[in-house]
Amino acid sequence: MAASWCYVTAGSRAEALTIGRTVVEERLAASANVLDGVTSIYWWQGALEQAGEAVLIVKTRTALVERLTAPGNPEKDGWVLLALFCNMAFDVAAHLHTTEALAAGHPGLLATGFAKPDADGLWRFPEYSYRRQLADRHPATTPSGSPA
Repeated sequence: MAASWCYVTAGSRAEALTIGRTVVEERLAASANVLDGVTSIYWWQGALEQAGEAVLIVKTRTALVERLTAPGNPEKDGWVLLALFCNMAFDVAAHLHTTEALAAGHPGLLATGFAKPDADGLWRFPEYSYRRQLADRHPATTPSGSPA
């Protein structure tokens, strides 16, 4: 059974404890850890903000996270907003080449929509990450993308 960690921020230690106790009591999670005294820095309504929060780390089943965040689930938006989850499975394939991990159905790569390589095993991105080309291709670059 694959496991996931869900990283959840809460406004206070009491709120994090309530959430943690509830998800464990309801058997939605195997465990919950509360880290108090966290400072979060974030943009809110055009202004840079800083606030004290508590962090809740919840260990749960990957299948449950996938079900709760699946398209069409009426609670999806709430779960996605509640937890920025860091799936343990995202990190357990470090021993695999990315193409092997994708072929094996690596949940972390699939969940993030990581693109599969072209048939020759190379990645080519028709759209640039900034939606524009940042530099001209070096004249010595080979058709495969390698430097000459």
